[in-house]
Amino acid sequence: MKIKYLLGGLAFATVFAFIPAACSLDYEPEAQYSEITEGQEEGDKEEDTSEFKNKAAIDGQMQQIYKLMRDRQEHWYVDVLLIAEAHADNAYAGTTGAEVVPFENNSIEGSNSVLDRDWSRYLSDVGQANKIIYNVDNVKDGSFTTTEREQYKAQAKIFRAMVYFDMVRLWGRVPLITGLADDITSENVGEIYPQYFPEQHEEEEVYALIEQDLLESLQYAPDNNSGDKTLFTKSVAHTLLTKVYAEKTLRDYNKVIEYADKVTAAGFDLVDFNDLFGMNEANTDTKVRNTKESILEAQFFTGNGNWCTWMFGRDLANWESNFTWAKWVTPSRDLINLYNEEGDKIRSAESIVYYDCTWSNYYPGSEYPFMYKCRSAYSSIIKYRYADVLLLKAEALIMKASPDLEAAANIIDKIRNRAGLGKLSASVRSNKDSMLNALLKERRMELAFEGQRWFDLCRLDKVEEVMNAVYAKDSGRKTQVYPFDENSYKLAIPQGAIDQNPNLTQNPGY
Repeated sequence: MKIKYLLGGLAFATVFAFIPAACSLDYEPEAQYSEITEGQEEGDKEEDTSEFKNKAAIDGQMQQIYKLMRDRQEHWYVDVLLIAEAHADNAYAGTTGAEVVPFENNSIEGSNSVLDRDWSRYLSDVGQANKIIYNVDNVKDGSFTTTEREQYKAQAKIFRAMVYFDMVRLWGRVPLITGLADDITSENVGEIYPQYFPEQHEEEEVYALIEQDLLESLQYAPDNNSGDKTLFTKSVAHTLLTKVYAEKTLRDYNKVIEYADKVTAAGFDLVDFNDLFGMNEANTDTKVRNTKESILEAQFFTGNGNWCTWMFGRDLANWESNFTWAKWVTPSRDLINLYNEEGDKIRSAESIVYYDCTWSNYYPGSEYPFMYKCRSAYSSIIKYRYADVLLLKAEALIMKASPDLEAAANIIDKIRNRAGLGKLSASVRSNKDSMLNALLKERRMELAFEGQRWFDLCRLDKVEEVMNAVYAKDSGRKTQVYPFDENSYKLAIPQGAIDQNPNLTQNPGY
């Protein structure tokens, strides 16, 4: 008997956890496309090397990937906000749970359940993308054109690049899954079994795959669709390339500017800030979907709402639901003070809201602040938006070999103008260090609670400077357990994954 597993189709920390101790090979994971899920008998496959029968099966897998953006919010949105906001200076953990407090007080260990969950689910997502990337060309369907195959492959590669970009920024060295595992038989199990426990790859290799996936996707990925921002389009790839080339490993500020300009050329622009996150007047639905500023978003409708608002505040479309327990990602006093000092009333009001509640973990329950960028079960979750791209271009203009501070200042002024704030002063505009500080401050106020702050500090080597100082000036933060140092830029590899995969090694400092 032989069984075909998809390398990466299930998380590597858990693939073999389902197999009994005797290592029986009779188990066929239901999540895989197999003789069972494709309705075939084992002997019917003959020389067909694809896991999919026809174009319709590939399309079904593509829709499954898009469905992941709606149904699996926990790791790519909820947990990213915990890490990027509460592990930085924008927020407190929000509750007293042992899984979340370590992100606030810097006591993260490899046993942390949030990291364990995220590692497994990200690798599972890679496997879902690989099902298309490495099967689509082998599907025996005469109606399936070469162009159509390439279009599916391009979208899957953009998704895989998104997943690996999150992973490499969180953990650095991660397994690269670039194929399908061979069949396991009773005769070759000793040879094939190790394929399911891959080694970690250096950051440079991970970024190289991300770059390759994105560049290869550009010819066949869909164009930007102003009426549907849920698609993995060329503009999503251009946005990711803008972000990737700003990172230290592949840093090329000229390419940051080049790809940011391609996003602009596709028709994106700033919109009224309330259109991004607001509700309609009756609070029965989100105010606007598919705005001109949104590049990629997950959308939710009646009967298929998100649940992330339960984690962060109140569901404005269902006022009393799930508001009996302390929420994650509580806005910090340090961030609130920044908005007040800058006179930034517009973005403060769109980012933070105050409610009465029954707990007082960080503030009096009578006036408790909550993250406000996910307001109901029908709020869209915006993964990428144009303001982020514009500010990355400004960063590149400041940091490139021949800085153009005035051009960078004009971009920042455009962002500030929407927020009702004045232009940067002449003294700031003429000094590179002042401009970088202004850029970081602007990104903090503009993109608060969108999963950016921690990664901004890491990218610009500001973790120690900012985070070791914030505990003294923010009276609400829990006591710092360990100081931030050069090892803090990457998080702990989950110990459960290391225990099950002998080829994984822990990151320094954990």
